[in-house]
Amino acid sequence: MGALPTAQAAELIAERLGYLDGAARRINGSLDLTTTLRDLGRVLVPALADATVVLLRDPLPDVERAPGAPAGLLVHHAQGTRLGRGGGPRAVRPDGPLALVLTRPGPPVPLVLGTPAASPHLPVLAELLGNRTLGRLRPGTALLALPLLGRKAVLGVLLLIRRPEPGRPAGFDPADTATAGHLATQAGLAVDTALRYSREWEIADELQRSMLPTHLPQPHGVRLAHRYLPGESGAQVGGDWYDSIPLPGNRVALIVGDVMGHSLTSAAIMGQLRTSAQTLAGLDLPPHEVLYHLDEQAQRLGQEQHLATCVYAVYDPIANRVVLANAGHVPPVLVQPDGRSELLDLPPGAPIGVGGVDFSSVELPAPPGSALLLFTDGLVESRRRPLSTGLELLRSRMATAHRHSPEHLCQEALRILPPGDRGDDIALLAAAFDGIPAEDVAYWFLQPRHETPSRARRLASHALRRWGLEGLAESTELMVSELVTNAIQHATRPVTLRLVRTSLLRCEVGDDNAALPRPRRAGPDEERGRGLQIVARCADRWGATRLGAGKVVWFEQRLPQV
Repeated sequence: MGALPTAQAAELIAERLGYLDGAARRINGSLDLTTTLRDLGRVLVPALADATVVLLRDPLPDVERAPGAPAGLLVHHAQGTRLGRGGGPRAVRPDGPLALVLTRPGPPVPLVLGTPAASPHLPVLAELLGNRTLGRLRPGTALLALPLLGRKAVLGVLLLIRRPEPGRPAGFDPADTATAGHLATQAGLAVDTALRYSREWEIADELQRSMLPTHLPQPHGVRLAHRYLPGESGAQVGGDWYDSIPLPGNRVALIVGDVMGHSLTSAAIMGQLRTSAQTLAGLDLPPHEVLYHLDEQAQRLGQEQHLATCVYAVYDPIANRVVLANAGHVPPVLVQPDGRSELLDLPPGAPIGVGGVDFSSVELPAPPGSALLLFTDGLVESRRRPLSTGLELLRSRMATAHRHSPEHLCQEALRILPPGDRGDDIALLAAAFDGIPAEDVAYWFLQPRHETPSRARRLASHALRRWGLEGLAESTELMVSELVTNAIQHATRPVTLRLVRTSLLRCEVGDDNAALPRPRRAGPDEERGRGLQIVARCADRWGATRLGAGKVVWFEQRLPQV
C-alpha cells in the first residue's frame, strides 16, 4: 500500500490525536473503579475494538506497596461481549505463562486466530477466555492483550477483540497497537488511582464513624434519634457530625456540624471539633460562647482552609425553652405540637475558623409535644436541587409528619432525598421535647449560713413526702446535708438546691465556687472529708460539673418499685 498524501496523513494523525486526548480525559474522569472501567470500555468499543475484557488481580492489591506475584485474576468488566456476564464475575486462577505476563510484561504482540504463526500469548489468552470460549471465536478474530501497569506493579490485563469483517484487514496494525498501548497505560494509572482513592475513602469513612457516637444518651424530658448516611463510594468522605451532651438541671446540648471539604483531613478535623465541643459544653457556657471558643480553637489548630458550620442548641425541659446559636449552618426545623413547622430564622454567624466574628444566641419556647430537627446540607442540597428548594421541601415534609417521635421524624426527613448517588454525607439529629412537669421539680435558694444544712434537710423531706417517696427520705436527707455543708463553706452567694422526680430522683446542689470536689480518704482522727464518700456509697450515680463561675454537685437514686 502506497504512502498516503501528506494532507490526508496529517488529517489522520490529527484525528487519532484528538481521539487519544478525548479518550484519556474520559478514562481519568472518575475516581470510582467501576466507572473508570466502564468508561475505558466505551472509548475502546467500537472505535478500536469490537469487544474488550478487563481482568484485574484477585484480590485487589494494596497499591501502596508492591503486591508480589498474582494469585489470580477476576473479570471486572466486559464491553461488547458476554464474557463475565450471566453468573457474575468469573475468577481465573492462572499459573505459568500468565504469571510471567503480569510480573514481567513485554511489548504487546497481536494474535490472529487461525494463522500458522505461533504466539507466546496463546496459552495466556486461552486461560483468560477459557478454552471453550476461545474455540468459539471465528478464525481471523484478532486478539490483543495489554498489561495494566500501576505505579508499582501490574494490576491486570486489558484484552481487545476484533472480529473479522469483509473489507477490513485482520488484526491490529502498528498504529492500532500503539494507540491501544497508550490507552492501556492511561487505564493502568487510572485503575491505580481509583484503588488508592477507594482505600483512602474506606479509611476516612472508618475514621469518621469511629469518631461519631454509637448511641446517644437519653436524658429525661427529651427523646433523641439520629441518622448518619455517608456519601456514595464515588463521593469523598466529609466531616459531618452530631452529638448530645447532658447538662446540669436536666438540660441537654444538641449539636450538628459539618467540616467543609472532603478528605481524610476533614474527618480528622471533625473529631477535633467534636471533642472541643464536648469539653466546652461541660463548662455549661451559653451556645454563642461555645461557638466563639470553637472558632478560637480552630484558629489555634491552623485550620483556616478547613472551615466548619455548626448549630448548637441547649434544651431545658423544666423551663420548656431552647437556646440556639448558628455558625453558618443550614437552619434547623422546629415542629410545633399542632404540626406547624418552621425553618428557624437564627442569626447566621460565620463558619467556625473564619475568626473575629460574633455569634448570637436566640431563646425560643419549646413546649411539650414540639420537636427540633438538626441536619447537614447533604440532606437538602444536591446537584439537581438547590438549597432553598430542599429546605422548603423538608419543612413541608415535617409539617405533614403525623407523629413527632424522633425516629419517625428522621425517617420522614430522609424521604425527601432524590434517587441517585449522594454527593455528600448526611447527619441528622431529631429531638422530641416532652418536658418535665413543674410539679415534679422543687427548687430553692439557700443563704450560706450555719443553719442552712438543717433547713435543706427539712425542705427535701417535705418534697419527698409530697411525691410519696418517703422511702428515700433518710438517704436523701443525709446526702443533701453533706453536699450543702460542703457548699456553704466556700460560697459567697446563695446556694441552690434542686430536686427533680422523673424515673429517677435527682438532686443538685450548686454554689459559686468553681473548684470541683475530689473524694479523699479521711484519717481516723479527722472530722471532715467523708461527705463525698457517703454520697458515693448511698447514691446510684453522682458527679460534679462546672457551671459558669461555679459548680453543681449532683446525685441520683432509683425510685422504689411500686
